[in-house]
Amino acid sequence: MTASTPITASSTPITPSAAPFTAPATGELLERVAAALKEKNFDVEILDDAAAARARVKDLIPEGSAVFTVASETLRLSGIEADINESGRYDSVKARGLTMDRASQMAEIWRMIACPDVVVGSVCAVTETGSLVAASASGSQLPAFAGAAPRAIWVVGAQKVVPDLDTALRRVGEYCVPLEDERARKVYGVPSALNRLLVLNAEPHPGRGTVLLLREAIGF
Repeated sequence: MTASTPITASSTPITPSAAPFTAPATGELLERVAAALKEKNFDVEILDDAAAARARVKDLIPEGSAVFTVASETLRLSGIEADINESGRYDSVKARGLTMDRASQMAEIWRMIACPDVVVGSVCAVTETGSLVAASASGSQLPAFAGAAPRAIWVVGAQKVVPDLDTALRRVGEYCVPLEDERARKVYGVPSALNRLLVLNAEPHPGRGTVLLLREAIGF
């Protein structure tokens, strides 16, 4: 399977490729990636681990902000998802959406998740040249990522660093989507699919987007 091959919903689980997309980047490489991202107007911090990212996210988001956490193993495993959606410190867009009727209020739900005060998530890959690549089946996180949310925070494990965009797309198609397909079947009872891709080549509004690069591997 390559990134150029459409991935559609199927009753047959998708098998991850054996491609080497799990090794954490070296400290030197992370520094180069951070420099490339900064040149493109992203704020960047290199942190030791998920615990440090968890603490830093709390510092970055004002109490009471409307925050949307996208579906992310990085956020779940780090505890960031629970901190935002269960602590009562923030106006959790996800928690609010779960109380609304999807048949009659779906348009309102989409507006909420598209334009929160802050969106927090991760990406499938970050290139050495400073691009972020996100993939989605529904597209729910992409408007906020792309610019609708005034603030965006991405927590990115060291294993997600790739040389270039071509490799990033291979990582998405060959590695991330099969794992997300497996997760979706367990959590939602439905398969996943690579329906939408977003490439963030730069941040047009300095100060809007923060990338927390971790020295450890976490998530897909």
